[in-house]
Amino acid sequence: MKMELRVYKSVAIGKIAFFMLLLNGCASVDHSGYFQAYEERYQAETEYRIHRLPRDGFEIHAREYGIQRDKPTLVMMHGFPDSMHLYDRLVPLLADHRHIITFDFLGWGDSDKPEQHRYDVTSLRRDLEAVIDHFNLNQVVLVMHDASGQPGIDWALDNPHKSSGLVLLNTYYAPSPTLKAPEAIKRFSTPGIYRDISVWATSHFDSLWMQGYNQQIAKFITTEALREPFQKILGYQSLQIRPAFFSLNRVLNEEIEKRQEMIPALKRLQTPVRIIFGNDDKDLNAGVAKEFHRLLPNSEIHLVDGAGHFVQIDKPSVVASLIRDFPISDGEGQ
Repeated sequence: MKMELRVYKSVAIGKIAFFMLLLNGCASVDHSGYFQAYEERYQAETEYRIHRLPRDGFEIHAREYGIQRDKPTLVMMHGFPDSMHLYDRLVPLLADHRHIITFDFLGWGDSDKPEQHRYDVTSLRRDLEAVIDHFNLNQVVLVMHDASGQPGIDWALDNPHKSSGLVLLNTYYAPSPTLKAPEAIKRFSTPGIYRDISVWATSHFDSLWMQGYNQQIAKFITTEALREPFQKILGYQSLQIRPAFFSLNRVLNEEIEKRQEMIPALKRLQTPVRIIFGNDDKDLNAGVAKEFHRLLPNSEIHLVDGAGHFVQIDKPSVVASLIRDFPISDGEGQ
């Protein structure tokens, strides 16, 4: 057994060393100019207000679109490894009709990135609560993608009278028969020497991190013309998210298993739910969407062809049409 472990370690170290030798001395491509030009163009074309809101001594970066209306506010949450820019193609299609908040979780995007912070689902939920409190929101529709599904659904279960609706975009919550981790997530969430070496290597070699990051983001987007722009936009921010990314991955499997006990509560939830999944996503796939639909009694399911994991990037007009007037009733969640 000890011999097998030594062999396994040697193979893992060898793989990492090989990639480091290939990339050593190669600087990461600087996308700061591209990102700045993109931000200036987006700001010129889209009206929004920037907020730096407090959260336990730190600051969360948020954007507010539209104005307060009779419909509940849409609070849009990103997953990992990305940021609020995930919604840049979707928000302009909705801002004339709805009040919208997007934000970066602590550790991500342009929010503060405190050292020695425990980045887990509890932290994500506290970020969400800080946003809701700051804007004094009494009725919300949570739009959740990827890792934000767990804190969002947890909050909705505990706050049914503030939850007017839930929108699930290629997300996850509890164990599901067809749920799979994307390659990068599996690599950093599976305990063992290979994960530990991978964390060390991608922490010290920016080029190694960016190579893996770009490969994973490319697989998340079905529309080929959009891959390179969003690799640059999200990639520019990604070098600073590594501590949060590694931390959230370390607790990923236990957080999923822990929510098995919440299945009965899901089955009792009467809040309207609209499930919108990109049908090309092989990991957070159609089977996961169907499992959500089976568990949530007041849900609709929509599988969007020609869209992958980032369904809001691939098919923003389809997603916008499905949530523009959601929920149909303006009554409170139950």
